[in-house]
Amino acid sequence: MGTAAVVGAQTGYRLCWVALLVAPLMGTVLAIAAQVGMVARNDLQSLARKRYGRRVAGALLVSVVVVNVVTIAADLQAGAAGIGLLAGVGSRWLVLPLALALTAVLLIGRYGQVVGVLRWVLPGFVAFAVAAVLAHPDWPRLVQGSVAPELPLRGSELTGALALLGTTMTSYVYFWETVQRGVEEPAGQPPGSHSGGGGRLARPGLGAVAGAVFTALILWSMLVASAATLGRRHQVVASAQDAAAALRPLAGPLAGRMFAAGLVVSAVVALPVLTASTAYAIGAQFDWRRGLSQPVGHARRFYAMLAAPIGLAVAVTLAGVPVLGMLVAASVISGFGTPLGLVILIRLARDPQIMGSRPISRRLATAGWAATAAIGVVAVLLILRAAGGLS
Repeated sequence: MGTAAVVGAQTGYRLCWVALLVAPLMGTVLAIAAQVGMVARNDLQSLARKRYGRRVAGALLVSVVVVNVVTIAADLQAGAAGIGLLAGVGSRWLVLPLALALTAVLLIGRYGQVVGVLRWVLPGFVAFAVAAVLAHPDWPRLVQGSVAPELPLRGSELTGALALLGTTMTSYVYFWETVQRGVEEPAGQPPGSHSGGGGRLARPGLGAVAGAVFTALILWSMLVASAATLGRRHQVVASAQDAAAALRPLAGPLAGRMFAAGLVVSAVVALPVLTASTAYAIGAQFDWRRGLSQPVGHARRFYAMLAAPIGLAVAVTLAGVPVLGMLVAASVISGFGTPLGLVILIRLARDPQIMGSRPISRRLATAGWAATAAIGVVAVLLILRAAGGLS
């Protein structure tokens, strides 16, 4: 959210094509992760630990947990800011109530109940699309920026492109897909119930692709809303909440409210996944009993790790620690971790010891390696850019 707002304000419509590029990259990665989870009936962290040892799995764990904790802090701030903008009150002291509500949902609700609630919230993402239309974009320039990129990228455009890809293709995205398909959804079903037919494997793959397309379109909408208003006025913002506040005088109060509503929806949907994937990764590394389908009393350490990053994020926010600076550091860590995680994921997906007679196809593996190479190049450039190695 914050990345799209800042990039749109700095580069206008010129990077809209990057937002759409997220769809094939994420769709490929999530389709692989879905098949690994369903066939191996386990999460990526557990499979990495069992197949490659604790050191390799530990590197994957660090890349997931550090980025997740920082992103949780940023999302809590953005969600609280969205509520504050809609209610017309200050947002800083809304962080704690939002965090407590999130923790209560995760502690009290079982996996199916939490997913059921989030599915009702998902249509709220349309608010970003409405905000983009209400911002009255320059449609000819928008179409050009979406389908005909101007290359090569320089300066802020390069940084923006790297940031857009880096913020969407982080490790927790495909890690959670293996948890969802391999651990939570099959809970209580007999072994092999998800591996008996091609159709059963195809459905989650299609769902992953649909989710990736949806993600790309929402990211594109946020970018357009920011570019059409802040980019046109060359107004600098530092966060998504700044963009939501700035939209009111530039595109009207309804556009500002729609963007603020989108911030709330995005935080409500993202935070449970971020916190749960953090707890799963830690629990898998140390082989704890884990799962949102488990009662709290049967998986105390898992639920403690569920609440701990939320508490840390609240402390960071209330202490006034600048989250944007931490996000830059987290992006560098993610730059190392995401390609590593993808290499592990694809190797596992082709490994007979893990997948038996149902490895991913060569075509999907090739697409996965191509996505890994693309993200690896992005990661290297992002690290060099963060280190001041690029002008």
